[in-house]
Amino acid sequence: MSYRPEGSIYRTEENQRLIASAKGLSEAMENGIILEAPAAVCTGGHDLIVELPCGTGLIPREEGAIGIREGTTRDIALISRVGKIVAFKVTELCLDSSGQVRAMLSRKSAQEECLERYADKLVPGDIIGAKITHLEKFGCFVDIGCGVPSLIPIDMISVSRIGHPSDRFQIGQDIRAVVRSRDGHRLCLSHKELLGTWQENAALFSPGETVSGVVRSVEDYGIFVELAPNLAGLAELRPGVEPGDRVSVYIKAMIPEKMKIKLIIVDTGAVPPQKSSLRYFLNDGHLDSWRYSAPECTRIIETTF
Repeated sequence: MSYRPEGSIYRTEENQRLIASAKGLSEAMENGIILEAPAAVCTGGHDLIVELPCGTGLIPREEGAIGIREGTTRDIALISRVGKIVAFKVTELCLDSSGQVRAMLSRKSAQEECLERYADKLVPGDIIGAKITHLEKFGCFVDIGCGVPSLIPIDMISVSRIGHPSDRFQIGQDIRAVVRSRDGHRLCLSHKELLGTWQENAALFSPGETVSGVVRSVEDYGIFVELAPNLAGLAELRPGVEPGDRVSVYIKAMIPEKMKIKLIIVDTGAVPPQKSSLRYFLNDGHLDSWRYSAPECTRIIETTF
């Protein structure tokens, strides 16, 4: 089985078939199949009520996520699932007096299987899929499969510095990431290595072009403008320009041996691109190391996994 972030299999033909009837749920229970359906309510006791086409499912609080019973996972991990798709295994099944299914479910069991058969086998440098679940000032949390959480620290999101993960991501966005390190079951991820080297990004632009970018910082000596998530240039100072502004810039010069791009701000108010339109130079496989620096540059910026 492929272990993917919650919501990835909900609309598949197989999942819809199995959650549609008592027979399908029984088949899933007998074979240990992970299913998905929407969580409709979180009760006062923090049990999750799951909507099934053939009835209702209940995920007891302690079966809602790994770590709930031990206190290492907070109940907000359950409350925040309301209105969203959850993964689960069927543990018990019965019919009420009206013939409606009443199923006992375990999200924790799905997560434990995901850890055992997938996440615990990942090693630093492995490239994986993930889904953004929430954003904090220090980084973004992602679902790497069945609701198992991992963190991408803000300085690992891109080479171009951002003030907040919301500058790069939005909740629910599917992304690629690379395993940076692990502490027991917990993985720490990185993202910037998949967005290309200086040379790969610089090859998308040419001196003499006018392109759009976003202002990342304003210094006494110039304005740093991001052309791509892993590429920024320095523009001459211009009054009234603030961090976060969208601008159009003229590319005056590109200097690979110094990894510098000289820019001139032409105008402000450029239309921002969609945040989901990230360009990945790597989508899968494994990295032992990654070097951002241009071949001509003596300044080395690299990651070793």
